[in-house]
Amino acid sequence: MAQLIVRNLDEDLVRLLKQRAAAKGVSVESEHRRILEEALRPGADDFWDMARRLQESSRPQKTDSAELIRQERDRRAGFVK
Repeated sequence: MAQLIVRNLDEDLVRLLKQRAAAKGVSVESEHRRILEEALRPGADDFWDMARRLQESSRPQKTDSAELIRQERDRRAGFVK
């Protein structure tokens, strides 16, 4: 199995990794491995693409209220069915 050495990490980042590992009751190495696996697993980017598409599709559509009123008035008057 390969090894990975990461140099010149910000001390705050290392502290946060240690805290995260401790909160989960695992070693820093184990947590680091899990983070890498999660970030690089095939399909990880697909999730964010899907989330972005869902967010965009759920945004209210820009509509002209005057046009909606006009359409409804015409529909009620029998001009549009």
